[in-house]
Amino acid sequence: MNYYQYPGQQYHYVRPKLLRGVVREIIIINVVVFVIMYLLRTQTFFLRYFGLVPQLVLKGYIWQLLTYLFIHGGFWHLFWNMFVLWMFGTEIENYWGRREFLKFYLLCGIGSGLITFLFSLNSSIPVVGASGAIYAVLVAFALMFPERYIYFYFLIPIRAKYFVWIIVAITFFATLSPNISNISHLTHLGGLAIGYIYLKRRTLLSHFTLRLPHIKWRLFRVRPWKHKSRPAKPRTPQYQTEETMREELDRILDQISHSGYDSLSEQEKTTLLLLSKYFADKERAKS
Repeated sequence: MNYYQYPGQQYHYVRPKLLRGVVREIIIINVVVFVIMYLLRTQTFFLRYFGLVPQLVLKGYIWQLLTYLFIHGGFWHLFWNMFVLWMFGTEIENYWGRREFLKFYLLCGIGSGLITFLFSLNSSIPVVGASGAIYAVLVAFALMFPERYIYFYFLIPIRAKYFVWIIVAITFFATLSPNISNISHLTHLGGLAIGYIYLKRRTLLSHFTLRLPHIKWRLFRVRPWKHKSRPAKPRTPQYQTEETMREELDRILDQISHSGYDSLSEQEKTTLLLLSKYFADKERAKS
């Protein structure tokens, strides 16, 4: 996986910006942990007590559901996970902001670890690596920018939406293979599933709607998606308060989650950029 581009821009590649934000901090933590492990030759200790060992989680080592995300078994394992995080996570963070991206990353990472734990309760084999969260980042990128091209293995151009389906198929069949360990592939598949469910939660929850005569009662306060061939004409946002600004930002992010980034009008893209920058700058000032 290398560069990605907008459709129609055959010779203009879009590269992530300089390493910054929460993506940079995640990468630094992973690299520091890896260096400490190998300089002090404490790989076995870190794998046992901070990797995800289902048998130990049953005994109360709950923190492993989080810490396994920052432990890697080798240099290339670390390199490729962090490379993909940089390539795709940087731009997603630019649109979502620091807090939302970190919440998504940790939620999907912990969730994929929980799925691995539930399906391998008696396993004593450590599971390590950020791959579950990384696969969720790939899903998010494909939903936000479905028409962009990713160069698979640096050679084959393929649209992001098809690329993720290929990854899903490979991962799914890998979990069914009797000749290899299913644990790591199950973690990958869990990250894919949780990332998709999280991003599509509004659409999924909208199906839990009970309609009674003269009464409309919703189990969840979720606005159902309006399926149209063309996106509705965007309303002009009234920025009287921060609350109205957040409402407009949420509306645009909902549209991206449902129809992809390319479904936005030029006005909505500009609004998204300005509002994301405003809240990111405000959050950065607080920290």
